Amino acid sequence: MSTYLSHYCSPLGEITIAADDSAVIGVWFDGQAYFKADLNEPCEEIMTPLLSEVITTLDAYFNGEQIEVNFPLHPHGTTYQKEVFALLLNIPYGETCTYGSLAEQYFNMYGRRTSPRAIGSAVSHNPISILIPCHRVIGANGSLTGYAGGIKTKEALLNLEAASLKNTHSN
Repeated sequence: MSTYLSHYCSPLGEITIAADDSAVIGVWFDGQAYFKADLNEPCEEIMTPLLSEVITTLDAYFNGEQIEVNFPLHPHGTTYQKEVFALLLNIPYGETCTYGSLAEQYFNMYGRRTSPRAIGSAVSHNPISILIPCHRVIGANGSLTGYAGGIKTKEALLNLEAASLKNTHSN
């Protein structure tokens, strides 16, 4: 299976997007932790219809629109990490949740106990930034803890979503 790469210039910095023949497998802020992790096969820098759709979605997101991901996502990771990534998809736009609440959701969904720290470790390995919204997970005290793209980027993404919601509510 081939892997295709494209680059996106966001207001917060360069983003690299990776897809295979059927799904998005990576969206990374260039230089972030775990940047291009698990891309060990040759990659072709070519614009595919799927990569074009991701870019259109990112354009909408950075223009303050609530986005719907209508294309397949296939994040690499362990079974546990993928289960946590699935929980992240349920965090609504403009809202946050804590690592502890995700641990509770994990138990309710999968019937296995896990710790907020283990959730945090899985979240930090999310290879599909923004589209799988790991930036919406915060510390129990409301702090903006850990984000592979950096705390300033996390804060900017949350501020973008909050500003978008304010503009929606004032109309």
